[in-house]
Amino acid sequence: MGLNVTQKILKDHLVTGELTPGREIAIRIDQTLTQDATGTMAYLQFEAMGLDRVRNELAVSYVDHNTIQVGFENADDHHYLQTVAARYGIVYSKPGNGICHQLHLERFGVPGKTLLGADSHTPTGGGIGMIAIGAGGIDVAVAMGGGAFYLTAPRVVRINLKGKLRPWVTAKDVILKVLQVFTTKGNVGSIFEYAGPALKSLTVPERATITNMGAECGVTTSVFPSDDVTRAFMEAQGRGQDWRELKADPDALYEKTVDINLSEIEPLAAAPHSPDNIVTIASLAGTKVEQVMIGSCTNSSFVDLKTVAKILAGHKVHPDVSLGISPGSRQVLKMLSEDGSVTPLLAAGARLLENACGFCIGNSQSPATDAVSLRTNNRNFEGRTGTKSAKVFLVSPPIAALAAIYGRIVNPLAGTDIPYPRVKSPKTFDLDDALLLRPAADGSAVKIVRGPNIGDPPRNVPLPAALGGVAAIKVGDKITTDHIMPAGARLKYRSNVPAYSNYVFENTDAGFAKRAAAARDAGQHNVIIAGDSYGQGSSREHAALCPMYLGVKAVVAKSIERIHQANLINFGILPLLFEHAADYEAVAQGDTLQIAGLRETVEAGQTRLVLRNVTRGTDIPLKAEFTERQRAILLAGGLLNYTKQAR
Repeated sequence: MGLNVTQKILKDHLVTGELTPGREIAIRIDQTLTQDATGTMAYLQFEAMGLDRVRNELAVSYVDHNTIQVGFENADDHHYLQTVAARYGIVYSKPGNGICHQLHLERFGVPGKTLLGADSHTPTGGGIGMIAIGAGGIDVAVAMGGGAFYLTAPRVVRINLKGKLRPWVTAKDVILKVLQVFTTKGNVGSIFEYAGPALKSLTVPERATITNMGAECGVTTSVFPSDDVTRAFMEAQGRGQDWRELKADPDALYEKTVDINLSEIEPLAAAPHSPDNIVTIASLAGTKVEQVMIGSCTNSSFVDLKTVAKILAGHKVHPDVSLGISPGSRQVLKMLSEDGSVTPLLAAGARLLENACGFCIGNSQSPATDAVSLRTNNRNFEGRTGTKSAKVFLVSPPIAALAAIYGRIVNPLAGTDIPYPRVKSPKTFDLDDALLLRPAADGSAVKIVRGPNIGDPPRNVPLPAALGGVAAIKVGDKITTDHIMPAGARLKYRSNVPAYSNYVFENTDAGFAKRAAAARDAGQHNVIIAGDSYGQGSSREHAALCPMYLGVKAVVAKSIERIHQANLINFGILPLLFEHAADYEAVAQGDTLQIAGLRETVEAGQTRLVLRNVTRGTDIPLKAEFTERQRAILLAGGLLNYTKQAR
């Protein structure tokens, strides 16, 4: 029986287990990446493991999230990251170099390799033929130490692309169509593998846009084959020697196949407040727009922004619109500058922003109250921009550029005076790695600098014999890691867990942190009650680490998303599921809860627990399905304790 692309890469990297969907496997990780919002804690955890040097093929530390320097905290963290990289053998990408996913695609991605990143949009690397997976920082720290990464052997879904995109229809519309088909729920444990005759018409940056936003479907990752298109991109990046062909065997099997005809796709948008709330641009035509933001790791390539420059050429940004443009990398910005494309952007009235994540994570460019903001990034969760009342639509760069000119959403298929520009991918890119600091062979003499805001990673205690405490909060469906741990300005506390913990659920229930801390100090365990898809979005492990610090011992939900479930286990918090979804109604915030024989049950490998609601006098059956390794981590009180014990 033949193998698909996913199986070929996983088989080449398999450490333990077998490729039977649903079973736990461990794979060798070739490359790792971190960014500064996750990296500081990841490297503190790596240091706590007591290793002298990273042991995987390549580790890269990018600074792209918290580049706004208000106060000393971000600058101190960047100084720490630079020195720890030099000490342990990690490539350091300085602020201003660009966004981790765009940069890694340009300068480091290799077909057939594995990449583990402390960022949920690490699957961007699938656009170049990698198995690239987002994970919590502590998982990345273990991989840097040469440890395997554990995951569920995936169900592989083939998305067969045929036809050809029409003018004004882009790769962004393709992934929005995929989100319309698959939604953000029900895809845990799957990998999307793209195939079909349309592949030859999609460049690597276009493929990367598709794999980037595959993360919003909740899949483990997405991957394209490595073909002549991939080779052309890598040769243009001066890395042709790293190319290898990688394609599925003719008789490869898939869980299922979904056909998508590119010729039939029209311009689409994700409407507030979810990436799978898909509507047509035609249905939005005429909607007044106050802000347009173009860039982020999803749509900030040279071709994306040169297309925008050609649309804006000879036009002015509408008086009522604020337009910001953020190139994905220094390479992109230099090439736009050298070929004259920056001039029409500035002449039109665009604001040229830093090569960084910026507006996507809400650390700058928050919209006005109740404003409509069109953005080319990947998430439009309520309040993510920093303005809870804003209405954020996710669109392609051409649709965003038209809206900036007209001051309203325009359906170009219904006609526009502006011709559609066709921009070809360059045959060679401007190569300049001056802001990539490569470590010396021996970093033992490097002094690691820690500012006053940087503390040691807190550790949990072993799993208690029984759980006794309170339902500290009850939340609904689709609670994201942004709901749990606010980003934006709060991210400056990421290396100071006691300080950051003051803001857990800040925008959902402002009293949660004080209430949970008081219960913890009184010797009670805190429990979070949640609906479907708890923990969507970012790989931000602080969404587990900070609740752990506040005494949370369990999350009981209808369903929990993959990365967040792994993070909960990594910090010794039990991720438990209602056996019957209707029992969600049987618990209210403030109820007293108990689980007897907790440690004994987990040790025995039993898959069912009983949650006693003391307040209501009822018993609620829960599912506690963990692998042997996950049980050992939970019993130890988290992955850091488990790893130290194993050594």
